[in-house]
Amino acid sequence: MEIKTELLDLSTVSTAADGAARQIPPVWPLASYVAVNPFLGQTEQTLAQVGARLGRIGGTPVAMPRDWYLERIAAGKISDADLVAALAASPHADKPSDVAALKAAAAKTRPAPAALPTIADLAARDHGEDWPGLIADCFGNWAAGYFDEGQALWAAPRGRRAWTAYLAHATHDLTPEIMGLHDFGRFAADAPQNPLEAIARAAQRLGLSEAALDSYFHQLLFSLSGWAQYARYQLWRAELGGESDTTITDFLAIRLLWEEAVFIQHEAAIEDEWAKVRAQHQTPIAAGEAEIIDEILQEAAERAVQRGLVETLAAPTPAGDETRPALQAAFCIDVRSEVFRRALEAVDPAIRTLGFAGFFGVFAKHRRFASDVEELRLPVLLNPTISSTSGDAADEKDDLATRYSARAKRAWGRFKLAAVSSFAFVEAMGPVYIGKLLRDALGLNPTPVPNDPAPRFDPELDLETRIASAETVLRAMSLTNGFARLVLLAGHGANVVNNPHASGLHCGACGGYSGEVNARLLASLFNDPDVRKGLVDRGITIPEDTLFVGALHDTTTDAVTLYDKDAPAFNYAASDHGADLKQARQWLVAAGKVTRGERALRLPRAGGQGDIAARARDWAEVRPEWALAGCKAFIAAPRTRTAGRNLEGRAFLHDYDWKQDSEKGFGVLELIMTAPVVVASWISLQYYGSTVAPDTFGSGNKLLHNVVGGIGVFEGNGGPLRAGLPWQSVHDGENYIHDPLRLSVCIEAPREAMTGILQRHEGVRALFDNRWLHLFALDDEGRIAYRYSGDLTWEAVEAAISTESLEAVA
Repeated sequence: MEIKTELLDLSTVSTAADGAARQIPPVWPLASYVAVNPFLGQTEQTLAQVGARLGRIGGTPVAMPRDWYLERIAAGKISDADLVAALAASPHADKPSDVAALKAAAAKTRPAPAALPTIADLAARDHGEDWPGLIADCFGNWAAGYFDEGQALWAAPRGRRAWTAYLAHATHDLTPEIMGLHDFGRFAADAPQNPLEAIARAAQRLGLSEAALDSYFHQLLFSLSGWAQYARYQLWRAELGGESDTTITDFLAIRLLWEEAVFIQHEAAIEDEWAKVRAQHQTPIAAGEAEIIDEILQEAAERAVQRGLVETLAAPTPAGDETRPALQAAFCIDVRSEVFRRALEAVDPAIRTLGFAGFFGVFAKHRRFASDVEELRLPVLLNPTISSTSGDAADEKDDLATRYSARAKRAWGRFKLAAVSSFAFVEAMGPVYIGKLLRDALGLNPTPVPNDPAPRFDPELDLETRIASAETVLRAMSLTNGFARLVLLAGHGANVVNNPHASGLHCGACGGYSGEVNARLLASLFNDPDVRKGLVDRGITIPEDTLFVGALHDTTTDAVTLYDKDAPAFNYAASDHGADLKQARQWLVAAGKVTRGERALRLPRAGGQGDIAARARDWAEVRPEWALAGCKAFIAAPRTRTAGRNLEGRAFLHDYDWKQDSEKGFGVLELIMTAPVVVASWISLQYYGSTVAPDTFGSGNKLLHNVVGGIGVFEGNGGPLRAGLPWQSVHDGENYIHDPLRLSVCIEAPREAMTGILQRHEGVRALFDNRWLHLFALDDEGRIAYRYSGDLTWEAVEAAISTESLEAVA
């Protein structure tokens, strides 16, 4: 029976397809894996509204199970005051009338969200064949070859858009027909060559109205899991470069091709059920009681933690020390740096540490030594503005030798794996590898530290640009005076083995790479005598005896490598600072021991700080470190506001002095709120999503991972591409190690300045208005004084949690 419906023009279809594509978050390939907000396409809505949407299209929860909240209420961790405040802040008209009603509603069993069935789901129920599983396997096998980045020995044909390439593949793939989908190859061969026409034809045949397209298209892309997210990444990167990409729209057309083919074969059996589903898709998505209760409980849990943060920052701050520091060390704002900074400052009171985004203001497209690969070592929100490379003409001979060695190694590796030689190779050469296998298996081989020649700008920047860049970064770091003789700029990275997601342990601000390149480049800029002369005219005088040294903090072992050999290239003899460097190394070693001891208390099966380094070399270790698990706050303020306070490695710490910035129109504040804060929100929400919905937003069990195409992982030997964090990154085997909390952003700056920035940046404002982030203003003593309550308004924190407020609402 043919379904009659309105004819959809290509413009309508294109708009709906593009809208659905932008509901999908991007995922970066394994080589440069960075945290991504899995709710990126939905931040214009509240958590409850997103819960209704994702529940409809994917059966995906957006909050923890009710028992998680009820246990905290029963234990007193979530107080009645927290519930009252969360209830009062809820914007939904259908929320419970008081706390008693909220508790009663929360105590009810909450049914798991159930996704609307696709046509493949309906046909599977009728026919008994697992059409959704077949689609996932067939599509995944094709996509793995289409996107392959060098893992496959036989590469798939290149140069064709996804739709065209898939039709050519489907024409010859007999799997669907073997499994019972009649004439699928012919159906694919006869499909329109224009994917938008194919989408429109399918929508017409399936009886979809314009009102149903958004929900249904989003569901189909959502069902493609990591593949759709990787296609969204292609669009993201293209648009950053001022271009476009059609891959994700092609994926929608491919998924609809399957739906259409299955529908044609099973139409008579499923048409009544499909009509009901179709009607639900065209119904506007609205939050129901269950989603509203979830949102309020989540808000209450976050307010409970914020109370502790208020108390921590309310303690008197130490008086500032005006004497010259014995050492200054700038670290990334990463939460792992908080533990090391605290330990380093405790080693000697004369040490000062700073926090700054780990790319150190260097927006570099970098080519490593003996490599032609351009690595984007900057936040993925931005485009590179400079190019750099490791080494110079003096390193040319070594560069060439390393390239030859790498080519030989790749050729040898391909020979070992080739179909004609693999079995014979293992039989003949296996014994030769016994020693290496034993050393690697026992963790006896040391993990290498990045040791490329000193990086340089390529092409070299002109003097005016170098001076302007140095001034910009120093002011952004609030480091314009009081320089020590030795200033360390410490990027960070992680050295682990047998971990497909290793790049996710590196610096998110450096695009998933380690941060030593950016640190070394910036040190070279600050050490340049001509730059220093130019800075004097701009009100910044760096003492002649101040030496900047790039460094790398290994967050897995808490060892710090100094690149002091870079300094002579910029007319500074490191020997002049030999005593300073020797003392700094001793301080760093001592701080590393303290840091490892603290981290060992959290890591499962860690026998003490001495076990930490061994975990990094252990093939079987699924938790070499906790990375950013537990992150709960972002604090932008002078270090004196947080110095000496134990923030438990759960806070991003960015040095910021608004009084220096006010003369420049709060340009640094605007940069902080629109770049580091947004990057931190991506990190926080990825951990949040991987905890509350691990089946959807997590990558599953590390023990079952298989790398696919060099870009992602399967959990097992097939199925969907898994995106997000592995389960072992948020759970220790018995308990959650990450508390799923939306980030609390605390900034010491005038509220009027922050309000103005929110007015100018709608996307950032949406994050705060819809509670994906919480914003607080610190007063002149570093205490949390005001909460941003949405719609460009603020409320005093004391008033929000006072007894009078509790009695009034209850």
